[in-house]
Amino acid sequence: MIVFERLWETMKRKNVSQYALIKEFKVSTGQLDRLRKNENVNTYTLNRLCEILDCELDDIAEYKKL
Repeated sequence: MIVFERLWETMKRKNVSQYALIKEFKVSTGQLDRLRKNENVNTYTLNRLCEILDCELDDIAEYKKL
């Protein structure tokens, strides 16, 4: 299962709020909701988050065995 716990840690470390993602970077609230619930998100969103946060994929996502 892919989880996005690291995303919230990276956002905090980089001082980027969910509000900023929505208002400044035009990330949809639906995508953020799916990330919060560890649901499916598309690779475009993951790529965009890496660009916004200037980070690697493993800074925002992690695979955990069930």
